[in-house]
Amino acid sequence: MGESLLLITLFTVVILAIRRGKPVILDNPVIIERPGHYHITLAPQLNQAQTFVEAIARQWGISARQAVDLPAQYYEVRDPRVSSRDTDFYLLAVALRGGMLYLQAINPLPLVCDADSHFKTVHDFSEKVLVLHPLPPLAGGYDESLLNGAVEAAASQLNIIVKILQAVT
Repeated sequence: MGESLLLITLFTVVILAIRRGKPVILDNPVIIERPGHYHITLAPQLNQAQTFVEAIARQWGISARQAVDLPAQYYEVRDPRVSSRDTDFYLLAVALRGGMLYLQAINPLPLVCDADSHFKTVHDFSEKVLVLHPLPPLAGGYDESLLNGAVEAAASQLNIIVKILQAVT
C-alpha cells in the first residue's frame, strides 16, 4: 500500500517535471499602468508581448528623456515568442504624452479592400486609446528617432524584428 502511494507520487512528480508548461494566453485585454511612467494596453491574446513592451519602457527610462509630447510611431513586430491570431506578427503603437509613454499592442486585421492597411488599423486603435490625451500642436516638428531608438534597442536585446509602418498615400 505504501509502496503504491510512493510510486504514484514519484510518477506524478516526474511527469510534471518533464511536461513542458504551456504559456497562458488571455482572452481579455491587459492594461498595465505605472503612473507617471507608462500605460500599456495589450489586446486579447497578446499578453506574451508584455516582456518586449516593458523593455521599451525601461529603455525609454534609461535614456531619461525630457517630458515632451511626441506623436505615435507604429510598428509591425515579429516576435517568435508571441503567437498572434493567424499571423506571425502583431502591431504596436508607441506615443509620448506629457512625459508618459503610451504603448498599445494589437492583432492585425485581415486586409479586405485596397484602402485597408496595418498602419490604419494600429493608428485607429491608438487614437481611441489616446482620445483623452490629445497631441498639442508641435512647434517646429519632432524627432521621431527618440521613440524609434528605444523600440529598436529593446528589440535588439530580445532578438525581435520590428518594422516601422508608414501611412500609405
